Amino acid sequence: MTAAASVVDSERLRLFLALRLPAESIETIAGWQARAFAGADVRVVPPENLHVTLAFLGSRPAGVLPGIVEVLRETAARAAPIRLAVERYRETRSVAMLVLGDETGAATAFADELQSGLEAISAYRREPWPWLPHVTVARFKTRPRLQEESADPIRTHVLVPSDAAAYLSRPGRAGMEYQILAVFDVDARSA
Repeated sequence: MTAAASVVDSERLRLFLALRLPAESIETIAGWQARAFAGADVRVVPPENLHVTLAFLGSRPAGVLPGIVEVLRETAARAAPIRLAVERYRETRSVAMLVLGDETGAATAFADELQSGLEAISAYRREPWPWLPHVTVARFKTRPRLQEESADPIRTHVLVPSDAAAYLSRPGRAGMEYQILAVFDVDARSA
């Protein structure tokens, strides 16, 4: 574990756990964002904030952080090789994302085991829908209405995450700012 930030036990923390992307994937996605959203009224997610969320925990007392980090560490240690590929572009009410295909099912298994472990320590409650591997690429008030085909130039780009991290999320001037609290290797060998 590497600690990039320290916290006080009584503090409330806005937390999420995510797979970090390799530099090559971040470059590819950032280049695509610049082309796809040129002139659009969106807030593009900066390269340093691109990730695949495994579990959004929301506001939690800092005192539960060690248990959360331990569940992440244990789950990462058992992770099978993860290979994700960009499948399509999607817009929701307020975000644009690249939806990823889980080539071997390992990312879905990792997310499922992690979420189960977090539920066991009462640090998380699953969403009523299945986990969707994706990278949020922009936020907006009005949809840019890009077509799904806009992701064609990077469709099938393979992402092989090498680690998973616990993040602290805080509001900043340009949107949310993320601090990494702990990082653990996952098996990143090609599947």
